[in-house]
Amino acid sequence: MKKQTGSRPRSSASDNERTYRQRVRGLRLPSFRVVCQETDLMIQADRLLEYESREQVLVCRGQIEGYIQRYPDFAVTLEPWREQAFAPEIVREMIAAGRAAGVGPMAAVAGAVAEAVGRVLLDYSRQVVVENGGDVFLKTDGPVVAGLFAGNSPLSMKMGIKLLDTRNGIGLCTSSGTVGHSLSMGSADAVCVVSHSCALADAAATAIGNRIRSPGEIKTAIAFGKGIAGVLGIVVVAGREMGAWGQVELVPLKGKKG
Repeated sequence: MKKQTGSRPRSSASDNERTYRQRVRGLRLPSFRVVCQETDLMIQADRLLEYESREQVLVCRGQIEGYIQRYPDFAVTLEPWREQAFAPEIVREMIAAGRAAGVGPMAAVAGAVAEAVGRVLLDYSRQVVVENGGDVFLKTDGPVVAGLFAGNSPLSMKMGIKLLDTRNGIGLCTSSGTVGHSLSMGSADAVCVVSHSCALADAAATAIGNRIRSPGEIKTAIAFGKGIAGVLGIVVVAGREMGAWGQVELVPLKGKKG
C-alpha cells in the first residue's frame, strides 16, 4: 500500500528523516514510533499508546488493502476515483480528497491514515500529533510551530508554520518533487497545505506540487490551490523562492536545523 503521487522522505537512517521528524515544536509529550509494513508513524501523545496506534493502523491498512484487492486500479490511478457509498470510511475520505484536488485517491493515503489513527488516540489522550511520512495530524491545547522541511533548499527548516488553533484537529501535509522516492510531476522542494481534513491536505499538496516545475510557477500553483474547497492555507518553497496564502503564519525557527 504505497503512495503513488507526492514525495516523502523514507530512509530511517537518513539526516533528512531526523530533520523532518523533529518538525513539530512547542510540545513536551512522550513520543513513540509505530511501523507496519510501509506505514511508519512517529506519534506524540499524553502517554505511550503503541498498542492502540498499531491496532488502528492494522484496521486502516486492512480496509484499504481489501478495497484494492477488489479494485486493483484504485492503487495506481492518477485520476480521481468514482464515489462509492459502500466503501470503507477511510477509502471514502481518500476518494473525496482526490476528487476535490483532481488527483488519484492514493495521493491522500498518508494523510488519511494519520488522521484516522490520531482521532482514535484522542479517546486516550488530550493532545496528539501523528506524523506519517511528512504528513501530520495535530490536536493540541495551544499553538504549535511546525518546521518547514524543504530538502536541500536554503530555506529548509529556517522557517516554521505557526498553527494557532488545532483544538478540533487539523492536517498539515507536505509534498515534494525533490525529496523522497514517490512519483511527483513537479519540482518544488516543499508544498505544505493546511486543512481540517488531513486527507484533503495530502491530496491538495500533491496537486499543487504537480504544477510547479520552476520558481516562476509558485504564484499560479497557489492560485490553483486556493480554489480547492477545504484548503485553509498553503506554503510553497522552490529553491530560494517561497510563496504563501491563507491561514498560515510563518515564523523564523531558532537554533540549528533539526
